[in-house]
Amino acid sequence: MTTPQDPAPKLAELTGIANPLYLKREDLHPLGSHKGRSIPLMIQKYFNEGFREFVISSSGNAALAAVIAVCEHNTNHNEKISLTVYTGEKILKGKLMRLEDARNNAVEIIIKQTATPKQEAMMVEKNSDKIKNLRQSTDDSALIGYESLAQELAEIKNLSAVFIPTSSGTTAEGLYLGFKKLSINPQIHIVQTTDCHPFVDDENDEDAKIDENVTPSLASAIVDKIGHRKKNILQILDETNGAGWIADNNEILEAMSAVKQTENIDISPNSALSVAGLKKSVQCGRKFDGAVVCLITGL
Repeated sequence: MTTPQDPAPKLAELTGIANPLYLKREDLHPLGSHKGRSIPLMIQKYFNEGFREFVISSSGNAALAAVIAVCEHNTNHNEKISLTVYTGEKILKGKLMRLEDARNNAVEIIIKQTATPKQEAMMVEKNSDKIKNLRQSTDDSALIGYESLAQELAEIKNLSAVFIPTSSGTTAEGLYLGFKKLSINPQIHIVQTTDCHPFVDDENDEDAKIDENVTPSLASAIVDKIGHRKKNILQILDETNGAGWIADNNEILEAMSAVKQTENIDISPNSALSVAGLKKSVQCGRKFDGAVVCLITGL
């Protein structure tokens, strides 16, 4: 399913760019976020390979997409699959409630809160060759789903740049590969947080250093501190003339307020990273040759 690509002229004016600006509304995807592009394809791939049991560790978006995808599969197939979601003990109550609502009491789906969700999901897979861990950060099959997103964005006339809230870098890499197949090369900008930015150097950002030591980011879905895709992401930023940005909590809140004020849309702190990154790029003197897109990712 395609998602809206809403023009945001008032936000563009407030942000300080003369270019057309679009909000790519992945928060309106039926599976809850941009992860709905990739997770179902991963599940189908491994189902075809014989897997019937899946685990995932997630702060929200990927887990929600997996829960909905498994429910849809089990509704439409005689051969059921199971899913165990490992999520952190400090997951936001609203996210947990949304997962439970999506699960809808399905016995094939279990949601477990734990202090070490990623490690437990990895251990389950390690101890059984019949269980597949849906881990986008290291599984290149996760990249394929974002080709459809690239195709939709390519319909925007004179696409110049895309700003992406970034945790593992999978979405950015998948978009880059999708654009490459379409023979276009828009700037790719990734936006991370003060307490999780393995792809972005903050040596000249004193505010980021202070916030990193004191305050957890409001954008709680940005959790991948290892950055397995770092080499590829840095190459992508270089090849597309993009950049990496860090947004602190004040900048996230300002971005949320700006979108509400100008476009009357409520977005999550995670989605707001893209708008915050755009604003920082303009403040740093970045220029664009055409349309700019901020990816509104979801939870």
